Amino acid sequence: MKAFAELYGRLDATTSSNAKLAALVDYFGSAPAADAAWAVYFLAGGRPRRLVPTRQLRELTMALSGLPEWLFEESYQAVGDLAETMALLIPTADAANAEGLAFWLEEYLLPLRGLPPEELAERLPPLWGELDRQSLMVCIKLITGEFRVGVSKLLVTRALATLADLDPKRVAQRLVGYTDLSHRPTAEGYARLVAPESPDEHAQRGGQPYPFFLAHALQLPVDQFEAQLGPAEDWQVEWKWDGIRAQLVKRDGRLWIWSRGEDLVTDRFPELHPLAESLPDGTVIDGEIVVWKEDAAPDTLLSSEEVSEHQDDQDPAAPIPFGVQPFALLQQRIGRKTLGKKILEDVPVILLAYDLLEWQGHDLRSQPQRQRRAELERVVARCASPLLRPSPLLHGKDWQDLARQREASRTLGVEGMMLKAQDSLYGVGRTKDMGTWWKWKVDPFSVDAVLIYAQRGHGRRASLYSDYTFAVWDGPPESSERTLVPFAKAYSGLTDEEMRKVDAIVRRTTVEKFGPVRSVEPTLVFELGFEGIALSKRHKSGVAVRFPRMLRWRHDKPVAEADTLDILQQLLA
Repeated sequence: MKAFAELYGRLDATTSSNAKLAALVDYFGSAPAADAAWAVYFLAGGRPRRLVPTRQLRELTMALSGLPEWLFEESYQAVGDLAETMALLIPTADAANAEGLAFWLEEYLLPLRGLPPEELAERLPPLWGELDRQSLMVCIKLITGEFRVGVSKLLVTRALATLADLDPKRVAQRLVGYTDLSHRPTAEGYARLVAPESPDEHAQRGGQPYPFFLAHALQLPVDQFEAQLGPAEDWQVEWKWDGIRAQLVKRDGRLWIWSRGEDLVTDRFPELHPLAESLPDGTVIDGEIVVWKEDAAPDTLLSSEEVSEHQDDQDPAAPIPFGVQPFALLQQRIGRKTLGKKILEDVPVILLAYDLLEWQGHDLRSQPQRQRRAELERVVARCASPLLRPSPLLHGKDWQDLARQREASRTLGVEGMMLKAQDSLYGVGRTKDMGTWWKWKVDPFSVDAVLIYAQRGHGRRASLYSDYTFAVWDGPPESSERTLVPFAKAYSGLTDEEMRKVDAIVRRTTVEKFGPVRSVEPTLVFELGFEGIALSKRHKSGVAVRFPRMLRWRHDKPVAEADTLDILQQLLA
């Protein structure tokens, strides 16, 4: 544990990628394989479930430190991180126990899950007493499932590739699925990550997917597209679907479904399982899982021309007949542990396919985009299943024509367009060395909202009130009895200087305190942006918004002129 805690300290102490890479190479170069296996899991983004309830950890800390609850809470608010707060308050050893990370996890920590409070109260204090302060903090982060340090999966990949003298793309391929909850890191698994390349490695992949190729955000004015991207005909254009990015893998007579987060989600989408009978072994398809309702759809997805014709012929407010349903419906399934018959009937899904990565066991990622697309269309036609449909291609005579078609995005419930270079290969992650994909998203929804609650942040923002709750009015300006109704929380979008100014105003205008939350006088208006909006029975406002963030501080707008619930309802419509 001590060596891993020291690595955490080195990583946390610098913002230099080269320094972090050196620290990782040093650690992996000397750590036992079993410890290195677990270190890769956590550093690459593995998030095991919480082992001990937070409330019990707080109570144990108060008992061991002799602090009353109010003083513990004040300490926590000042520090901003639960594990660090506990490590500062709990008595620690001068030197850490010499056992490694794997031993601590497998012998001491993982067995804690599900134990009754009285047994946890017996086990944890002696364990914590064997650790120095840094090791204790890391240990508690592992217990809470909140281990994070400023390292990307790409940096871990580079470190392992450097150590093993391998192509980073080969290591990236081997790492796919490594952080899935069902995966248990082992010394043998780590050895496979850093083993020399084998000619039969591809044939031994089982249900493992490929690393996902990701798109860059495109924020150019459309009149600059020709100069920067070239002619529109050099690009494959599709809608940007609002669903779950996934790879469907068929090998060895079995079907696997992986999310972009590299979680195995096969059991979450049982209606897609019949595709195992329709696709041959050695098939990997990249696409988007979306909610699809046949009675709301034409025989095929609308082409861009049909979208334009529909807009010309219909009332602008009329819905376009389209099978893909809002992401809010898909969210109803995502968080459920069990999927009953009703939810499967009410929220059916299909896979909209947009790339073919493997066919008959051959890796196609080094083929040009146009060639992979042509092969994909043949495969989908051969499959002849309503569960698998090709993502339609869009066409325009120039970028301005495509921009006009993109205006239908909101009506169709999509996020904009995807642009994929016709000659691009399928890369790894968000890179440009094998070609480029762009996401040309529509501008976010936005409203002007009033800040009404504030809470301190975490980490470097632990001393600042940086997490805000925003509200809109429930009536028009002429209403004498209208009130502010909360509808969204946001913490990103402001500069550090703006954050410090807001923090000072929050402290000066506080009306009440509710634990860590402050109620403030409504004096500040911000333009809030968000990607989507849906009805919600759980929220007082009646709506829920996706990915809210602050676009700008509206110094020019008085609180009385902030937006209303009617505006949100109009956006919802």
